[in-house]
Amino acid sequence: MQRNYAYLRVSTKEQNLNRQLDAIKQLNEYIDERDIYVDKISGRDFNRPGWQALKRSIRSGDTLFIHSLDRLGRNKTQILQEWQWLVDNKINIVILDMPLLDTRRYAQLDGFGELVTSLVLQILSWLAEEERKKIKERQREGIDAAMRRGISFGRPPVPKPKNFHEVYTKWKNGEITATKAMQLLGLKRNTFYKFAREQEEENKQTI
Repeated sequence: MQRNYAYLRVSTKEQNLNRQLDAIKQLNEYIDERDIYVDKISGRDFNRPGWQALKRSIRSGDTLFIHSLDRLGRNKTQILQEWQWLVDNKINIVILDMPLLDTRRYAQLDGFGELVTSLVLQILSWLAEEERKKIKERQREGIDAAMRRGISFGRPPVPKPKNFHEVYTKWKNGEITATKAMQLLGLKRNTFYKFAREQEEENKQTI
C-alpha cells in the first residue's frame, strides 16, 4: 500500500513548525501523523535524525511532501544527491511552493519530467546555497562591525596575576613544581604555559 510522507525542518529548537504544518494539513492528501518527520537542526548536511529515519521508512511508490526546497537542505551538491536517491528509489517528490517540482506530473512523460525537474532543482538549490553564503557573510560583517566598535565576543581574556613573575621564577629555578605554580597563581594549565611562553619571550628581548 502506497503511503504519503511529509518532511519538516527548522534550523533551531526555538523556531516553530506551524507554517509548514499548516501547509501540510491543507493538502487534499492524507498523511498519517506517524509519517510526518521533523528535524530542528541546520540544513547544512543530511546527518539529521528525522531525515535518516524517513529514509529508513519510505518505500518505492510512496510520495514525499516538503514545504519548500530550503527545508530539504541548503547545500546544492547534497540536495542533488538526496533528490537522486529518492528518484532512484521511485519515490514521488512534491515541493509545495514550487509546482514544477512535483514529479508525479511527469510520470507519463518519458525523460521530460526528469529533465525539467533536474533543471529547476539545479537553479533552486544553487539559490539556496547562495542565500546560506550571504547569511554567513552578513554575520561576519556584523561581527566585524561590532569589533570595530569595541564589542568583544567570547570569554574575556584571563589577566596575568601580579605575582606571576615571582612564581614563574621559582618554577623556572626548580624551587616549585608547575602544578604548585598553577595553584599559587590560580591558573589553568593552558593559561599558565601561555603566560610562561610570553615571559620567556620578554626575557629574551631584555638580554
